[in-house]
Amino acid sequence: MTTVSSTAASEEVPQSLDPRRWRVLVLLCGLQFMILLDLTVVNVALPRIQEGLGFSASGLTWVVNAYVLAAGGLLILGGRLADVFGRRRLLLTGVVLFAVASAVSGAAVSQGMMVVGRFGQGAAEALAAPASLGLIALLFTDPKERTKALGIWGGIIGVGATLGYIIGGVLTDTTSWRWIFFINLPVALLVLLLSPRLVTESRMVREKNYGLDVAGAATLTLGMVGIVYGLLQAAEHPWGSSTVVVPLIAGAALLVAMLIIERRARNPLIPLSFFANRTRSVVNLVTVLFMAAFISYNFMLSLFEQQVLGYSPLVSGLAWTPMAVAIGAGIGLGTALIPRLGIRFVVVMGYLGAGVGLLITSMIDVNSSYLGGIMPGMIVFGVFAGASMPSATNAALHGVTVQDSSLASGVLSTMQQIGAALGVAVLVTLAIRDAGDAIKQGVSGAVATTEGYAMSLRIGGSLLILGGILLLAMIERVDTQLRDPIAESYAEAH
Repeated sequence: MTTVSSTAASEEVPQSLDPRRWRVLVLLCGLQFMILLDLTVVNVALPRIQEGLGFSASGLTWVVNAYVLAAGGLLILGGRLADVFGRRRLLLTGVVLFAVASAVSGAAVSQGMMVVGRFGQGAAEALAAPASLGLIALLFTDPKERTKALGIWGGIIGVGATLGYIIGGVLTDTTSWRWIFFINLPVALLVLLLSPRLVTESRMVREKNYGLDVAGAATLTLGMVGIVYGLLQAAEHPWGSSTVVVPLIAGAALLVAMLIIERRARNPLIPLSFFANRTRSVVNLVTVLFMAAFISYNFMLSLFEQQVLGYSPLVSGLAWTPMAVAIGAGIGLGTALIPRLGIRFVVVMGYLGAGVGLLITSMIDVNSSYLGGIMPGMIVFGVFAGASMPSATNAALHGVTVQDSSLASGVLSTMQQIGAALGVAVLVTLAIRDAGDAIKQGVSGAVATTEGYAMSLRIGGSLLILGGILLLAMIERVDTQLRDPIAESYAEAH
């Protein structure tokens, strides 16, 4: 990637002292919070949705995976669209689509209608999220302010994901699971009213005959669908059956085709040189491991609380309160430590500590109490996961130029969504298969289910520790003052 010219920078970057920048940050974080709620808010309501629409155990995961697959497959394209056609325009388009898809999901009367609605919500995130993070990177031209702003935005991921359980539990238990979707409508309306007044349009200077790599986006999305579908089928069929092998091979072939397309495309969806930066590449890689562990932990623990311990959706939702508090505290801790200890130390510490938290949680059994069996691991995981989020978000944008700010945001968000999809598909599938094998051997359903979840939690904890080791070994050491091409371009232009 090349650093933008002074002319491009002057057209791109808002005034560094724009008095609206913190209000815009609040608005964009509110939007991201709403989007992320729907990534996890459904988990508490899954048993009720399954009962109401007749999903099978493995089919139920499509309520989650339809969302993350659409987002994961289209986020990079959404980032490039925002860079080219305007970040505010894509932001508002995404909000409208999210509202429509939320209404479809809430009104669903069949499994297909629910999956379509969730796919639409994921596509809406693919438009709105990269534009949102790209705008933040451009609004905050001072590196210290941007570190703080990106830390807050990154922390919304954890807080939104956790509060989704609380809000989902309250709505599901006191009203209906449909309101976890309908509640998005007034929030979307508020964002649509305020955004044009607060957010200034920004986009890269378009080259003549600039083309978008739709083929790359299509092969990426279909490839991910094939792989995750094959993994979901493995929950009900042998790994060597055609039902599992065919979609896995087809998905892998499509991903290889995507790489070939990217190498030859005149304007690739994502230039392969994007990953030449070691820090950015490693952080994006381990983000997949982090989200796989994070989402599967939330998914399985929520089901464990309701199916094994007998919690109601309301109690299960409220049980996540310590997690939200722990993540918030971790975000504050991580943000404060970055200037003193550097991004490398903070993100490594966060991953290793979060892995330990999952290993503690994996000690659950059918007689576990909330205070002794669930909450200790939850707090450890929350604090360290929260601490890793600001540094990971900043490192993922390391060395990004002005014209690619939304593209880089799309890549990071894609890694998060791919990790979430694979976490649910692989770790939850392993838990289901392990429980099924145990039941065939005469183990009771509750014990078998618990043992399956515990095994997957151990795998998730191991993935986080592996991620911490990779970061320790490969991330650049000059991490307290990472080079900032966006700020450099702004200084050039002024």
